[in-house]
Amino acid sequence: GRGELFGLLGPNGAGKTTTIKILTTLLLPTAGTARVLGLDVTTHTREIRERIGYVFGGDRGLYERLSARDNLRYFAELYGVRDKKRLDEVIELVGLTGRDRERVEGYSRGMRQRLHIARGILHNPDVVFLDEPTIGVDPVGARDLRAMAANLVASGKTVLLTTHYMFEADQLCDRIAVIAKGRIVGEGTPAELKANVADLTVVEAEVFGIEERAVVHLRSLPGVTSVSVEDRDQAQLLTIQTPHASELAGALATHLAGVQLGRVTTREPTLEDAYIALVEGAV
Repeated sequence: GRGELFGLLGPNGAGKTTTIKILTTLLLPTAGTARVLGLDVTTHTREIRERIGYVFGGDRGLYERLSARDNLRYFAELYGVRDKKRLDEVIELVGLTGRDRERVEGYSRGMRQRLHIARGILHNPDVVFLDEPTIGVDPVGARDLRAMAANLVASGKTVLLTTHYMFEADQLCDRIAVIAKGRIVGEGTPAELKANVADLTVVEAEVFGIEERAVVHLRSLPGVTSVSVEDRDQAQLLTIQTPHASELAGALATHLAGVQLGRVTTREPTLEDAYIALVEGAV
């Protein structure tokens, strides 16, 4: 049957990397317990490693001067995979058929990521950890990698995905956990998380040179639940969550006296807005 795709979201330094390392038995927990497939990560390390795959991004873990097929042949020996057909299966699954005999040093970022996934699923694991698999990959390659993740789930595997891209989590994940300062501050389906901010509307404004005191003032306004600022080239994107969006949008120039104000719009909240509300609430 179909597996499940679970997303782990959180800002840098929130504990995502530590969590992944603990679940993949690369790091021992200092407190508490963690289980994978019902097995304790501290006492059943070998059993867990045999049944999980870990896929990370970047250039680490691949041999540049070998072909993709020779890379996989090497890892097959390490994993104890004796079935010669398995190499052809994973090469086809990740879309490297016809390119598998080329040296990895000539691969694009997207092709390298496909090879990382092939290596991670070579031993046919029950659980696959995808640690930001599309970061730095071009849009076409990222789309293909997302389709590949969905195929893994369709084949019955459990996939745990970390990502910075909210639309990616919204599109792929069955369930999502948001982690901040080492704690899970929200968990549920994408729809359930968005329901937490369903009674809010989002005001987005293009501003130039906004100072922290102005942001603090906006956060103190009645009904405002979240205010964030994101750099956009020469300007900043100011995002405000409030049930009084139209009223606030009309009075924004007054509240931001002295700040150059550009385009102001209102919209319905997204998963990213739900994420921001959870993370800022944990600060």
